[in-house]
Amino acid sequence: MNIVRSYNNWRRFRETRNELNRLSHRELADLGISRTDITTIARQATR
Repeated sequence: MNIVRSYNNWRRFRETRNELNRLSHRELADLGISRTDITTIARQATR
C-alpha cells in the first residue's frame, strides 16, 4: 500500500503544481502566492 500512497501523493503534487503554474502573475498575487511558493504549496497539498 505504501507504493500506492506514494504514487497518489506524487500525482496530487504534480496536479497542484501544474494548476498553480497555469495561473497568471496577477491571479497568483490575488491569492497571496508568488511563483517561488508554488512547489512548497504543492508539497503541502500532499500531506
